[in-house]
Amino acid sequence: MSTQKQVLELGRRWAEAEQNADVAALEELVTDDFTLVGPAGFVLHKPEWLDRYRTGSLTTHTLIWDEVEIRDYGTTAVAVGRHTQKAEYQGHPADGRFRITHIAVLRDGRWLLAGLHMSPIAGP
Repeated sequence: MSTQKQVLELGRRWAEAEQNADVAALEELVTDDFTLVGPAGFVLHKPEWLDRYRTGSLTTHTLIWDEVEIRDYGTTAVAVGRHTQKAEYQGHPADGRFRITHIAVLRDGRWLLAGLHMSPIAGP
């Protein structure tokens, strides 16, 4: 299977796990040193990122990852796409459209997310 197909599958599984608050699946999809840069510039490392789902503080109702372009650098791939979500954080709406960069790395024959970086998509 091509890198592009594998990275798209990784992204599909990530979006599904976020929507299902599947902490076990999310934990297996990311590297130990995974880092998220959120849309307001905050930084979450793997434990804090997963805790949002463990505690129920983040609920993702829908998450669509589309308009994806992937660049393959051998054991690293960079995917830039659009992330559209309906979500709640601590009971407050967290809906939005974001440009998102996925950094994927090939480890022991499988692709894992090493990082996500989100930026809000401004309106017209």
